[in-house]
Amino acid sequence: MSGRLEGKVAFITGAARGQGRSHAVRLAQEGADIIAIDIVEQIESNPYPLSTPEDLAETVTLVEKLGRRIIATKADVRERDQLREAVNKGVAELGRLDIVVANAGILPMAMGDPQATDFIDAVDVDLIGVMNAVAVSVPHLPDRSSIIVTGSTAAMMPNTTDNPAMGPGSAGYGWAKKILIGYVEEMALHLAPKFIRVNAIHPTNVNTHLLHNDGLYAQFRPDLENPTREDVEPAFVTFQAMPIPYVEPVDISNLVLFLASDESRYITGQQIRVDAGSLLKFPNGPTG
Repeated sequence: MSGRLEGKVAFITGAARGQGRSHAVRLAQEGADIIAIDIVEQIESNPYPLSTPEDLAETVTLVEKLGRRIIATKADVRERDQLREAVNKGVAELGRLDIVVANAGILPMAMGDPQATDFIDAVDVDLIGVMNAVAVSVPHLPDRSSIIVTGSTAAMMPNTTDNPAMGPGSAGYGWAKKILIGYVEEMALHLAPKFIRVNAIHPTNVNTHLLHNDGLYAQFRPDLENPTREDVEPAFVTFQAMPIPYVEPVDISNLVLFLASDESRYITGQQIRVDAGSLLKFPNGPTG
């Protein structure tokens, strides 16, 4: 099957790299044109490097190589006016908007000197940023559109993101992702009369920069002073029921594609985990 999104346009936040880039490429492979945004600069509280303008340019190149159009803009999901301008520009050039993928997220976990503002930054990006992306998109969406929100399996587990050792930024990440569960269900209910569906995807560990950084490595291997990727991979494997350290971004993108397509036309208000069985293995958290 091909061309499942032919003639449709998708708005993707956090599209410069990681899951967002993968979603842009996967949807473009099935015929969608893309409106892409990313902050492409650093947020001070976030300990690992965020995307760069070069990263966003690479996403543009990958989509254009597939013969699809892409309008890429530097924008901060915390600023609703910036998102509105980016979406309006994209719709003006591409003619429509059918799919929203509210993907942008950060995990400003404790490193050095954690501050209460770390919690604020996480919530502003991971919760308010999603709500902003949806808010500026809904006026453009025709009947039978699709909104897809990135959640987190870890945030569903005790003793993970809310572990005090992870600091206020991680607590903000987890709290934001939990609140999104109710937000998705409310939006699904209110948009149902227009057949606009709203669903959340909750990944386990994904092979991206959010996972591969010194701060998270230290949380998985606190027994080592400077753990490497090789040191932490066995611990990553333990986190899933299936014996894998993490899923790949395309594993999430394939579900994004299904939820974006008409194949999911009556699926709405769902919380769908792509977690290799991690929540089943640790319903009370990995130390529960």
